Amino acid sequence: MTKIVINPAAAGQLSGIETTVELCDPSGNLLGYFSPKVDPALYDQVEIPISEDELDRRQQAGGGRPLKEIVRDMESRE
Repeated sequence: MTKIVINPAAAGQLSGIETTVELCDPSGNLLGYFSPKVDPALYDQVEIPISEDELDRRQQAGGGRPLKEIVRDMESRE
């Protein structure tokens, strides 16, 4: 990935942003998007609502459908 170092003024504008934003040039042309770094500590207290045993059971049960079949069904509904 290419890294671009921005000036302190731009860094200051981006430092408090909590969601993805559009970056535009002075004419208003879209240059791209900025997604702020997420602090992994935000997820430390998150509990998975499914037990390890249930995840193992689901994995061993198999099932589901191939993606090709799902896409075919979706296309047939159009």
